[in-house]
Amino acid sequence: MAGLIKREDIDEVRQRTDIKEVVDGYVTLKGAGLGSFKGLCPFHDERSPSFTVRPQVGRYHCFGCGEDGDAISFIQKMDHSSFHEAVEKLAARIGYELRYEDGGTGPSREEVGKRQRLLDAHKIADEFFRAQLLTPGAAEGRNFLDGRGFDRAAAEHFGVGYAPQGWDALLKHLRGRGFTDAELKLTGMFSEGNRGIYDRFRGRLIWPIRDIAGDTIGFGARKLYEDDQGPKYLNTPETALYKKSQVLYGIDIAKKNVAKERQLVVVEGYTDVMACHLSGVATAVATCGTAFGTEHIKIARRLISDDGTGGEVVFTFDGDAAGQKAALRAFEEDQRFQAQTYVAVEPSGADPCDLRQLKGDAAVRDLILSRKPLFEFAIKASLRRHNLDTVEGRVAALREAAPVVAQIRDSATRPGYTRELAGWLGMPIEEVSRYVGAAIKRGGPVSGAPGGNEQPTTAAAPPSSGPVFQRPDPRDPVAGMERQALEVVLQDPAVLGGGAWERFEASHFSTPAYGAVHAAIRATGLAHAGDPVAWVEQIRQEVPEPLRSLVSELAVTPLPASTPEAMQRYCRDILARLFELQITRIKADKMGQLQRLDAASNPEEFQRLNRELMQLEMERRALRADG
Repeated sequence: MAGLIKREDIDEVRQRTDIKEVVDGYVTLKGAGLGSFKGLCPFHDERSPSFTVRPQVGRYHCFGCGEDGDAISFIQKMDHSSFHEAVEKLAARIGYELRYEDGGTGPSREEVGKRQRLLDAHKIADEFFRAQLLTPGAAEGRNFLDGRGFDRAAAEHFGVGYAPQGWDALLKHLRGRGFTDAELKLTGMFSEGNRGIYDRFRGRLIWPIRDIAGDTIGFGARKLYEDDQGPKYLNTPETALYKKSQVLYGIDIAKKNVAKERQLVVVEGYTDVMACHLSGVATAVATCGTAFGTEHIKIARRLISDDGTGGEVVFTFDGDAAGQKAALRAFEEDQRFQAQTYVAVEPSGADPCDLRQLKGDAAVRDLILSRKPLFEFAIKASLRRHNLDTVEGRVAALREAAPVVAQIRDSATRPGYTRELAGWLGMPIEEVSRYVGAAIKRGGPVSGAPGGNEQPTTAAAPPSSGPVFQRPDPRDPVAGMERQALEVVLQDPAVLGGGAWERFEASHFSTPAYGAVHAAIRATGLAHAGDPVAWVEQIRQEVPEPLRSLVSELAVTPLPASTPEAMQRYCRDILARLFELQITRIKADKMGQLQRLDAASNPEEFQRLNRELMQLEMERRALRADG
């Protein structure tokens, strides 16, 4: 079992990783001054690039939406992966072997190599199946797609392919690419008989199942021919890559829209995902041969940033008994979300694929827009189990439905559904309210459920008692000077050599936010300034949490210099102006003291202040001369 990654290894991965190379895989970057690069932000829509990367300090910052971080956090956000997963991915990228705390282990080089071989085999198989869809033998597969409204472009977009009839078409292809039978047995793409291994998927339409990073890890296969004795749908079995409880079909193409819209639509099949995306519902995914469970919820919560400030999960189910049962199973998991959960059921029972064929793209979009809160669906489902024409039936229904209403997290919404329940039952609102209130007292929202005024959770933590920092006014010339000085120091700490560090350390920053960053730089010192990536990260950890984004922003702001020589001059000039500003401030203080002093009664103090003023003026002139 994997343990915690050693801190020094995390720092090493962060330091060795070229953040520009990582970001280049997702964003087109162009030069924006010496050592800086800029592109369109991947975290929000924009027309003019404001997403800035500075490899020297290993950080990025968007001046439009405020997103910032290092290579690790970038991978976390883009791939919607955990911190642990992001570090391991970057370590594998640079060939660095991680160590783990408490005797825990991560993937060994041998395991990493085996995993890569499995991924390579799946990638080649994916390409093989897609190429086969264009052959004469795949006519039945193309007919199936055409009959459901999917043209060639749609098939290519979703990577749909075809497994030829016969026993060893894929087997021969992968053997020809250098894979051994021992390796192929681990892929799940082959079955084993008395004569060895043979193709698992034969004469079927194929959908590649990809993980959130876009790597193919398995396949789903749909029966096409009557003489096929297998199930209608056949998926890859559990393998080292493919865990059906952790897989959502379509997540690789939906993740960006899911994160942007904070909506996840869960449908039941591969063609439903295709129909939704082609109809404009680009947040649709599907489970692969299993119910939407705990592991899927973890993925969903990461994608929609499920922090109690919004987001929704919409389940679509057939209108039949099986669909209702599936919806109620989803309701059982509802309390694991802070986001609102909904259910969208087409009255005719048509799934999104059928609906698109019958009524067009708009009907699919309208189905999702017609969603109803999942708890409303659950309440009405509980009522259907009772005879509401009798007093006994209504009382029994109330007893079953009241705890469902009690689980509604939003205390403002709950009274509304209490009134709705009273109307559906034809009972006095006071009586229904008593039952709901009693259910809340017995347990309120399900134990561990997020939200709800009756049961506060960590999501409703009290406000921080730490300092509150206002955004510095960009029109304030002093604040502007302080900002430029911090930009220079964070991006080129070498400028603090000689006696500059002592002057910088003694400087006073009047803007509170910049003063806190200045204090963090002083506390961190210059011991690790030779490694700018680690140094900036130490400073970020030293400032109050609300200012960490500001440190990133200062560290990546492009400086107005196009050559190393111009950069040196700019940095020296900015620090000289900062020190001159400090001298001017100190002189003003001493001039005030001098004006308040009675020279006749304290001539020694009068002379001392004059000498200090002369010394300060000499320092000021020296700074200007150096500049």
